[in-house]
Amino acid sequence: MEFKDNIPIYLQIEQYLFRQIAIGKLPAGQKVPSVRKLALELTVNVNTVQRALQQMNDQGILYTKRGEGNFVTEDKELLAQTKRDLVNDELSKFVQNIRELGIGKEEILPLLEQYLQQEDNNE
Repeated sequence: MEFKDNIPIYLQIEQYLFRQIAIGKLPAGQKVPSVRKLALELTVNVNTVQRALQQMNDQGILYTKRGEGNFVTEDKELLAQTKRDLVNDELSKFVQNIRELGIGKEEILPLLEQYLQQEDNNE
């Protein structure tokens, strides 16, 4: 994982784990890798991983079983909301970047449809 300089690393780890949850690599009820394993995998400090996991615990995305570790919540609505938030973040970045290129609202959808059609044809 490559970290951006302008965003705190623990927030990037959170986003990484949110994505893992959203795409089903960490499904509801599954144990999250240990703090030490994540720190080694992501080549970051253990305290940084711990901070990210604590934030996710505070948000209810993860819960801790004493002596066993952290687990992904089984609250389906919370997981769905988390995924919607990720999608909205990505859409916000996309729209901002497109508008910076001078593309107006009415041009975005046709361009996106054309792009998706080309993607389908290339598969």
